[in-house]
Amino acid sequence: MSDESLESGWSFDTLQVHAGAFPDPATRARAVPIFATTSYVYESVDTAAASFLLEDLTVNSYSRTGNPTTAAAERRIAALEGGVGAVAVASGQAATTLALLNIVRAGDHVVLSGQVYGGTTSLVTQRFPELGIEHTIVTDIDDPEAWRAAIRPNTRAFFAESIANPLARVLDIETVARVAHDDAGVPLIIDNTLATPYLLRPIDFGADIVVHSTTKFLTGHGTVLGGVVVDSGAFDFGAEPAKWPGLHSVDPGHGEIGYWERFHGQGLGYLLRLRSLLLRDYGPTLSAFNSFLLIQGIETLSLRLRQHVANTERIVRYLESHPQVELVNHPLAAGHPSAGLAAKYLPKGAGSVFSFNLVGGLEAGKAFIGGVKLFSHLANIGDVRSLVIHPASTTNSSQTPEQRAATGIGEGLIRLSVGIEDADDLIADLERGFAAARAVRP
Repeated sequence: MSDESLESGWSFDTLQVHAGAFPDPATRARAVPIFATTSYVYESVDTAAASFLLEDLTVNSYSRTGNPTTAAAERRIAALEGGVGAVAVASGQAATTLALLNIVRAGDHVVLSGQVYGGTTSLVTQRFPELGIEHTIVTDIDDPEAWRAAIRPNTRAFFAESIANPLARVLDIETVARVAHDDAGVPLIIDNTLATPYLLRPIDFGADIVVHSTTKFLTGHGTVLGGVVVDSGAFDFGAEPAKWPGLHSVDPGHGEIGYWERFHGQGLGYLLRLRSLLLRDYGPTLSAFNSFLLIQGIETLSLRLRQHVANTERIVRYLESHPQVELVNHPLAAGHPSAGLAAKYLPKGAGSVFSFNLVGGLEAGKAFIGGVKLFSHLANIGDVRSLVIHPASTTNSSQTPEQRAATGIGEGLIRLSVGIEDADDLIADLERGFAAARAVRP
């Protein structure tokens, strides 16, 4: 049985198995059940009213905004990340969208790292402008002055990734958080998908809000989509109320004062607005079944990550010495710009999603993909299975070679998501890819 008084002293391996879960009171089931229901019977009219007015936060009302299976997953992820709470949603993209839309609106501005997932870039640079939300991209993420220069009077959030995909650049979270707080007076939101809380907890280094695509390592088996938003509870949205009108304005039907004034004492102002308004009105609900599989994945997270990292270390060393490899984009590789930051922030390992530049360019890259057999050719990452993709012919094919080069995506770049198979078998499979690439080189 999970007990919050005990959880504070538990290690990560214990938290990932027990945090936030309780034996089902009706059946005494030890594993978290799948509560496959849309809605819940109220005990009385007064109970129903208290639920809708957010006077009783323990009552389940409708599964679009809360489900017992999902709630267990939320509590567990919040415990692992060191947050005050979490809201799970239907995808990682939904998590990023709601995390930002909870605090930005038309006329506001977002500062975005230039080293983020392409879907995040599209969201902020294409969809948000349609809503009147502006942005600035920081291309040199290692330069604090570049972050400062991006700030505008209407800036409301900084957004970055802890480990960036596919170049494995590591963010100096403490420095960027300091700029966000001291120079802009805004929260830093970190996408921690590639690191997971096992390798890195951004909140420990000053991040205010953490998002994940739980589709990836947290679930870990390539089975279901999901996302989550975790709040540290540390950012003071009450210091400058005019910046955050959504948190301070009255929501009809949910009381007579704003979310921040009403719930910040419990550390829930940000998350309750996200759940009660954005999740309710936009509707990207995580199903109970997906939440159940997420919980199963979390329970073996550290075990899997240790194998992911160990395999990655073997493969990085193998690739560094390979004559057909021009450059390995992983902090373990010689000359990687994030080697020092990885030593500071990621002592357990810098993840297992990275890339390398293959000699021979576009055609060699495509041939390499055709040559591997054990690595699965698909666009996901964070699976127990090893995955591979050639961005220039797939995920980044709509860009010109010049546009790809500007973001570090070479014509022969190969992205790997290293799984938990035997490392010798993976290396033998990569050799098949290299042999295929040699066959098409002029």
